[in-house]
Amino acid sequence: MTTSCNGVIVWFTGLSGAGKSTIASRVFENLVSHGIKSEVLDGDVVRQHISRGLGFSREDRNENIRRIGFVAELLARNGVVVLVSAISPYRAIRDEIRHTSAASFVEVYVSAPLDVCEQRDPKGLYRKALSGELRQVTGIDDPYEPPIGPEITCPTHEEPVEASVDRVLRTLWPLLSSKSAG
Repeated sequence: MTTSCNGVIVWFTGLSGAGKSTIASRVFENLVSHGIKSEVLDGDVVRQHISRGLGFSREDRNENIRRIGFVAELLARNGVVVLVSAISPYRAIRDEIRHTSAASFVEVYVSAPLDVCEQRDPKGLYRKALSGELRQVTGIDDPYEPPIGPEITCPTHEEPVEASVDRVLRTLWPLLSSKSAG
């Protein structure tokens, strides 16, 4: 049986390789196991299907994030807990999504230093950027603007994934309980 509630948008932001997708997928598994309607919007997957054709200029990145935000809002409006995992490097566009959303919005800063992300480099982006093969890589030749006041910070270079997942869930449960009661 699926438990219904008003939706929540949980926005995971951070550098490539920080651990956004890993944490989001584990949170998703936990929510689903508790019968909470949930969905993951992964930035890479959205780019392949909804934002195909967009480049990596600031304008295109912002448009990509607006599209993700739009889909997240539609899902949240229908009682889904939406876990967005996207670099979303610019603070202003994240704030825009927060302020235009009718759903509860939880920003999760998945924090790891660039050198740690370069070591992890799951997609080989940093290696390609540092060798000159790839341009406009966030953290190398394109800026990342960390959140100023995120609801949650997950320092993945200092703690195991389970601790980050637990921190997100501890923040979510009261939101989900209050929405179910209301």
